[in-house]
This record gives sequence, structure tokens and C-alpha cells, in this order.
Amino acid sequence: MVKATNELHQKSLELLEQRGVQLEDIAELVLILQQSYIDELTLELCLENVKAVIRKREVQNTILTGIQLDILAENKQLMNPLLDIIVDDEGLYGIDEIMALSIVNVYGSIGFTNYGYIDKIKPGILGKLNSHDDNEVHTFLDDIVGAIAAAAASRLAHAHPSKSDITQ
Repeated sequence: MVKATNELHQKSLELLEQRGVQLEDIAELVLILQQSYIDELTLELCLENVKAVIRKREVQNTILTGIQLDILAENKQLMNPLLDIIVDDEGLYGIDEIMALSIVNVYGSIGFTNYGYIDKIKPGILGKLNSHDDNEVHTFLDDIVGAIAAAAASRLAHAHPSKSDITQ
């Protein structure tokens, strides 16, 4: 079981990298989400929290599933109309966001607001993944990356409560 868990973790990291996502890219999103709330927040601390999120098995499962669906769509190996829906990243499809929510929930309800915000503004790597400039499909990946960032930001928030949280 330990070997399988390590393999799942390694494959998740490999797939993210193969699809053009570095963990530092996700850490930059975490920094955007939390820099106003945590004094002297560093990219290194954000990266540490991203890595912790990706160590969770449910996150790894979502990464593997979502990226596989993106690849299948790129290779035209899905049936229509599903193929066209995923390739076009149709706004009313919503399954990509539902999968991302399984990650968002890992560190509590604050993840929902973090995810909604980052998904709306699409900074950094999210803008690149969502640009549709190349032949790659990132319908699931952009939401997964945003969800990992949101969960890592939530993890940070729980570890660094604000003064108002402490005095209550």
C-alpha cells in the first residue's frame, strides 16, 4: 500500500509537470490569495503548503482523473457530445468545477471562497491554462490547479489565524 501511495503521488507530480504546471506556479497563486492576511508570507511557505495538499490521496486521485480526461479529449477519444463540451470548456458543463471542489474541501469551508476568487480572476498559470491558445485541453486541469491553490491557502489560514480569530 505504501508503494502504491508513493506511485500515486509521483504520477500526480509527473502529470502536472508534463502538462506545464510547476508547483511554484501553484505557490504563486497561494501567495496572491494569502499575502494580505499573513505578514511576511514567502513563496517557500506557500510551496510547502502546496506540497502538503498534493500529498493527500483524494487530491492525487483528482489530478489523475482530471488530467486523463483532458488528454482523452485532446486525442479525440471521448464520445460526442461530451468531446465537444470538454474541448470547448463549455461554461455550463460544471463537472470540472465539481471535481475541483473535492480538493477545495480538504481544509474546510474557507477553501470555497479562495477557489471562487482565484477561479474568477485567473492569475498566473490559471490564465495560461485557460487561454486555449494551443491544441492542449485543460478543462479539468485549470480548475484542479486553482483548487490546489485554494486548499493550500486554506491550510495556511488555519495555521496563521488572524488576530480577530484569536481574541474571539
